[in-house]
Amino acid sequence: MKLTLRVWRQKNADAPGAMSTYEVDGISQDMSFLEMLDTLNEELILAGDDPVAFDHDCREGICGACSLVINGDAHGPERTTTCQLHMRSFEDGDTIDVEPWRASAFPVVKDLVVDRSAFDRIIQAGGYISVPTGAAPEAHATPVPKPDADFAFEHAECIGCGACVAACPNGSAMLFTSAKINHLNVLPQGAPERETRVLDMVAQMDDEGFGGCTLTGECATACPKGIPLPSIAAMNKEWLRATRRARR
Repeated sequence: MKLTLRVWRQKNADAPGAMSTYEVDGISQDMSFLEMLDTLNEELILAGDDPVAFDHDCREGICGACSLVINGDAHGPERTTTCQLHMRSFEDGDTIDVEPWRASAFPVVKDLVVDRSAFDRIIQAGGYISVPTGAAPEAHATPVPKPDADFAFEHAECIGCGACVAACPNGSAMLFTSAKINHLNVLPQGAPERETRVLDMVAQMDDEGFGGCTLTGECATACPKGIPLPSIAAMNKEWLRATRRARR
């Protein structure tokens, strides 16, 4: 395959950025998108140019590091992570635009790499889970209803990639925050800090400068792990409940 790549190049958050055009040839349909970028970077290095900086780690669809907007879609045309997107999803001769996540809370570090530490601070604001000290409890000591366990596991699948923010026209982090809140608050182990957790995490999300949610649904559509849109409604119920109790 021969492709034309239009890649966002930006030295740092304060420097102006622009799209740069590159031609790559000999791309196999079996390559992942990141392997294709590796090929581009090898050519740039051999030519004495600065390689394109992009984020990656496990390359197995687990860590969520590979944050790219491809032809206007977070992670590209398939509902998966960028590292699991293969070049068979494109045609020979295609022009592909590659950009970083676009959100004020995710400043550009360099080229396609953005700083997503705002997500870390939201999680940190959630605090801890109360557990008794001593020996590990017996596995079945605290029964969890099957629907609650399924709900918790569904939301625990969130890998914090930020595709929900990049896809949202408002740059909202509601789907991410709701996933992190819901998978703890529905379990008995998370009950002691249930109210403070949702209040503190939502407050931190707002402080980070993410946009407001208008339920357009683009976040759930882009999520590679399928976190459902009703997750946001569940979090809102938790927040209203905690707010009312805090005012008493």
